[in-house]
Amino acid sequence: MAIAPHPAVDAAALTALDNQLSKRFIQLDPAGYFLIYLDREAGLICAKHFTNIINDKGLACDPVTGKPLPTRGKSARPETQVYSGRTAKELCIKIFENPDGDCPISYLDHAAYLGREFTRAEIALVNGSDYVQD
Repeated sequence: MAIAPHPAVDAAALTALDNQLSKRFIQLDPAGYFLIYLDREAGLICAKHFTNIINDKGLACDPVTGKPLPTRGKSARPETQVYSGRTAKELCIKIFENPDGDCPISYLDHAAYLGREFTRAEIALVNGSDYVQD
């Protein structure tokens, strides 16, 4: 049995709010960034972690070359780690609660963002819908 949304919930307004919030300025995490994708055949949410440095303009740069990283297209850089999980919770536990204590995230807002994205990816995996990282 499907549960109907509360009449006071306006899905279009919530989507518009999220789209507006996605345009805000964020400080990049000096510990690196993640590219999130689905491995549908294996039924997994995957996250590749890459290191970076942040230059004086706030841009993420390749730690080897010092050049700004492209925001579109594929990166030829090798990832430092690939994480995967069947659910958003499993993936978060692997990243944030790993036994060696080496967490690749240094900003709380980055951690919150990843939790939101992993949840979106899990929903897309379960529903068979497309997932595009925000």
